[in-house]
Amino acid sequence: MKYDFTSMIDRRGHDAAAVEGIGRRRWGSEPDAPREGFDAIPMWVADMNFATVPTIPEAIIERAKHPLYGYFAPREEYFDAIIRWQSERNGVTGLKKEHIGYENGVLGGVISALNVMCSRGDAVLLHSPTYVGFTGSLGNNGYKMVHSQLKKDENGVWRMDFEDMERKIAENNIHAAVFCSPHNPTGRVWERWEIERFMELCRKYGVGVVSDEIWSDIILPGNKHIPTQSVSEDAANRTVALYAPSKTFNLAGLIGSYHIIYGKWLRERVEKESSLPHYNDMNVLSMHALIGAYRPEGHEWLGELLEVIGGNVDYACNYIAERFEGVSVSRPQGTYMLFLDCGGWCAAHGCGLDELIKAGWDVGVAWQDGRAFFGKSHIRMNLALPLARVKEAFERLDKYVFNA
Repeated sequence: MKYDFTSMIDRRGHDAAAVEGIGRRRWGSEPDAPREGFDAIPMWVADMNFATVPTIPEAIIERAKHPLYGYFAPREEYFDAIIRWQSERNGVTGLKKEHIGYENGVLGGVISALNVMCSRGDAVLLHSPTYVGFTGSLGNNGYKMVHSQLKKDENGVWRMDFEDMERKIAENNIHAAVFCSPHNPTGRVWERWEIERFMELCRKYGVGVVSDEIWSDIILPGNKHIPTQSVSEDAANRTVALYAPSKTFNLAGLIGSYHIIYGKWLRERVEKESSLPHYNDMNVLSMHALIGAYRPEGHEWLGELLEVIGGNVDYACNYIAERFEGVSVSRPQGTYMLFLDCGGWCAAHGCGLDELIKAGWDVGVAWQDGRAFFGKSHIRMNLALPLARVKEAFERLDKYVFNA
């Protein structure tokens, strides 16, 4: 490979919550520090332990060389980069500068869009398991969350329950839905027919859709991301889609997301809502980071990354099937997260989920409690590490936890 996905870079002292948060209490979900004799393997925060594509730090450094950092307006190059990226990766046509707007973060964009589509206190439809960020942001802003449970089919693939969604939309007088595509935490990449059926349901009941597509670049082999807005003209006009280079290139610390909104009325209202706090402003270095990311080298780097993540997913899922009796996982089609169902193992061993999670933490496997994502017996696990570290984590889990 041209790029390095095998070195485990030491992140200590470099402001990395995934490493420096272990053993501390800031969010309340940090893993405990491992016991003596074990180092921590960071598998909880959804960021990557790989060096990003070199064109990003090069772009930041080149801009930082100029010693003035005053007020600025986004460059045309910024919008051109987004349009080109969406065209080449997702087959998007007809995207123009006017359809693109800046957001400090996807969750802030979700709330701005919901504030336009409905009123605080209204019911909003989400799928469960549910990304913990949705739960926190909607709860903090006074929205009532109505969860429609995803179900596994005969092949273990997570599917939407369309009858349940329709019933809950009608019963709760729902006017807005938050759609996660690809889905976090299950890693499901929706097929076109599924999105079409979901959006037809939203059209039938007049439901506005906020589509979080921040994971849309992390699509594993054999799957394809379908932008929600692309399935019909109606979908394009009732959807606010949210993207960022942060998951793809590990840029969360730089801040900077963007929305795509085609309908003029909806776009103007969301832009107005986003402007009200007077904090939703682009950072000049973040702008240059996106431009650096969305270059041809970014496509090349991403291709290699997906090959690495796909290998890690294969290794992890095969190891679980072969060695961890009572643990099940639906092989993710996108993202780099696993959502392990440990209910069978816990029942067979008379062990509670808290005890199981702590046993992993003790031997340095810093995984995450899945109950925050409405997985009653689940653990969430980040596989965006060099394969050698993934292997080390599973060998520790085998020896000291599941088959101790």
